[in-house]
Amino acid sequence: MQGQNKAKKPHFLDRYFHITERGSTLGRELLSGLIVFLAMLYILPVNTSILGPALGSNGAVFVATAICSALATIIMGLVAKFPVALSAGMGMNAFIAFTVCGALGYSAGEALTLIFVSGLLFLILTLTPLREKIINAIPQSLKYAISAGLGAFICFVGLKMGGIITSDASTLVALGDFKNPTVLLGLFGVLLVLVLLTCKNDMVKKLAIVIAMLAVTLLGLILGWCGIKNMPSFTNDTMKMGGIGEISKTFGQCFFNFKVLGKFRSYAVIFSLIFVNMFDTTATLLAVGKSAGFIDENGNLKNAKKAMLVDAGGAVVCGILGTSTVTSFAESTIGVESGGRTGLSATFTGLLFALTLLILPVFNVFMPVNNLTPITSLALVAVGAMMFGNLKEIDWNDKIIVFSSFITVIMMLLCYSVSDGLGLGLISYCLMMLFSKNGKKVHPLVYGIACFFVLNYVLSALILVG
Repeated sequence: MQGQNKAKKPHFLDRYFHITERGSTLGRELLSGLIVFLAMLYILPVNTSILGPALGSNGAVFVATAICSALATIIMGLVAKFPVALSAGMGMNAFIAFTVCGALGYSAGEALTLIFVSGLLFLILTLTPLREKIINAIPQSLKYAISAGLGAFICFVGLKMGGIITSDASTLVALGDFKNPTVLLGLFGVLLVLVLLTCKNDMVKKLAIVIAMLAVTLLGLILGWCGIKNMPSFTNDTMKMGGIGEISKTFGQCFFNFKVLGKFRSYAVIFSLIFVNMFDTTATLLAVGKSAGFIDENGNLKNAKKAMLVDAGGAVVCGILGTSTVTSFAESTIGVESGGRTGLSATFTGLLFALTLLILPVFNVFMPVNNLTPITSLALVAVGAMMFGNLKEIDWNDKIIVFSSFITVIMMLLCYSVSDGLGLGLISYCLMMLFSKNGKKVHPLVYGIACFFVLNYVLSALILVG
């Protein structure tokens, strides 16, 4: 009888993660963690191809992204015990590369300082009730508009990086050169991933991005072996990944550029990094929490403070190591749908992220060829398209919401800037509410944020005039 009792005693992992209590099994948790890892694997080469050129080292960005993803996800699993995986947020990487380092002219070190400071402020906000107050102050429809605008921005970046659209002196943008085989490979990838995302098979739909990337990689390698030039290869010399030691090029650089905080424009960048991460993280945690049974009877997320602190802490580490801000990934819901219910799933996903460092040279095949990214661009288009679906949640009967949402989305695209879209959207919303005599319905925090962006534009204009 005693032997039977011993046999029934839960093992350490079961006791720590409450696996049986939450209706799961060890095997189911590990399988869930593997599926989430496969669904998120694209972020490593995509983030590297976007941020690598801007920060001066592909290897450094890859290693930093892998380490940040591993650390944040493992801690989320071990401490918060949530089945949520984290990695570099899509959209923020493009914002840093093409707006902050590109259009605004910040150096790599200055950009990392802004990422570090935004992460630190995000952590402080999380430790206080202010984070929740800001989230609640922004109208729900505008939050969805910001997310949809970010999706459109990401998609635009993906099409541009794949050469599917290009700059044009007369029309600003135009279709790319379809005589170029690299562009055609990228176009094939975009069409393939969109088809897979609408497939009736649930597993194919969930892993659509990874499947499409592997298919385009294989096709590119075959075409390269057949003699077609500018195809992906494992010996990509122009954008080679390098080794793990390259992280020394970005590690700690954020501590040597605090002079960048003397530019008022820097605070608009910081605001944008904080707000977008705040909305994305909260929405993801609630979505995963609902699926996994972490929502209490009042509709609140159980143990939310720990999960949010892990997410915010990860944002701080990113600036130190050398990558864009990490955020909770919606792909975590795939793991929950596959049976994952505990932090063990996230812990295993994090460990798999760490193991990618052992096969770093393999990822050379995903790097840009002649400044085009036929493989990773499809992932940007796919993620952007999925985020754009948030437009359906907007209150289309409210003209003020519709107009301010339109401004938010269209200005993110036309200004090629998340911060400008966010700022102009909030400013237009506040003005329309005031002139429609609904000003009292706007939270003071929203007015404060809008006034900050107005001040930013005024000072920027004065500096340009001066």
